[in-house]
Amino acid sequence: MKINVNPAKGMRDLLPGEKEIRDHVEKKIIDTYKNNGFQLIETPVVENIDNLLGSKGGENLKLIFKIMKRGNKLNLSKENLTESDLAELGLRYDLTIPLSRFYCKHRNELPSVFKAIQVGNVFRAERAQKGRYRSFKQCDIDIIGNPDCDAEIELLTSTAKALTELDVSDFQIRINDRRILKSVVLGCGFSEEDFEGVCIILDKLDKIGMDGIRKELSGKDYPVENIDRILAMLDEISSGDIDILGNYGVPEEVVENMKCITRNVTAIADGKYDIVFDFTLVRGMGYYTGPIFEIAYKGLGYSIAGGGRYDEMIGSFIGQSIPAVGFSIGFERLVNQMIEDKYKSPGKEKVVLLYDMEEEISDVIMKADELRADGYAVSLFKKAKKVSKQLDQLTNQGFDKFAMYSKDELEIKNLD
Repeated sequence: MKINVNPAKGMRDLLPGEKEIRDHVEKKIIDTYKNNGFQLIETPVVENIDNLLGSKGGENLKLIFKIMKRGNKLNLSKENLTESDLAELGLRYDLTIPLSRFYCKHRNELPSVFKAIQVGNVFRAERAQKGRYRSFKQCDIDIIGNPDCDAEIELLTSTAKALTELDVSDFQIRINDRRILKSVVLGCGFSEEDFEGVCIILDKLDKIGMDGIRKELSGKDYPVENIDRILAMLDEISSGDIDILGNYGVPEEVVENMKCITRNVTAIADGKYDIVFDFTLVRGMGYYTGPIFEIAYKGLGYSIAGGGRYDEMIGSFIGQSIPAVGFSIGFERLVNQMIEDKYKSPGKEKVVLLYDMEEEISDVIMKADELRADGYAVSLFKKAKKVSKQLDQLTNQGFDKFAMYSKDELEIKNLD
């Protein structure tokens, strides 16, 4: 029988060169976050299905990988079987739900304000396509227990530091607030039931423009006067002037909170990056309750980080109010862009030591150990008949230098 050697659809294998960059990026992010006072935790990839389905994960709830019950729990003879009869567990679709459960279980062992790092794979049953995977890594930091704008400022600037440590520049933080969105949309005459649908359309402004927004809103049969109001508002607010939000019924404390975040982040950035208020920033998760933010990079058509405040999710597990805010780096997008930009992870120079068949392997290994003691990472290969072809292959595999084995002093040469 012929074996299918491809990974499962939407999954992928990682070659050594890519894995090396990924490990370097992950370590740099974690080290930066630790240096800024966050603590690394780990949660299982498998969660109870009720926790996943009970979250406000928007469209992601349709993409959960559900795990079939096992043994006596699986009764396939039951009539009118439903999914709930078949599955009791699922793979996590993000890291926020597991963190919420983790905090509620361990809150008596944690500080009153807990600053967490999570790095791990999440799973979504999306339509597989180039650059979009069904298993992908997320890098999250969250602050639980702090209701003030200090938490947002710390998250935003810590994430910016992690990107800067990776030599990522030309990025911009975009920020909005779900309370601002709701105040303005309802103030323009739309109903609570219309809110999410209107926001989804507003989020497309940078792609379809004002004419496209009008066309899509009109296609939903919203009242013309409401559409006219919100388009006029968009035109005025596009200037980025936070002060005018009060003219649209946004509570003063929400406006002041936004000004506090942008003022302090701007001061800390010191010109290295920008933070801008963007009313059309929506973000899809229904669990956001306050400020939301993304990082745009190099004019790409997607963000490389995103997050926001979710003050109601954690408390819903235990029936009390617990403030929380989180920020997630889009690890896959970031790494893919870095690879496209020919990023080379720093580290020891990789040397190939070629040796003839008749050499005693113990002598070769001891000579390699001498090079390793001098700071090189050394791989051993028997010399091929066509050495030039062999060297070309080793260059393509990411090796930097080579040497021919000799009992005397070695001559180390560049591969390129």
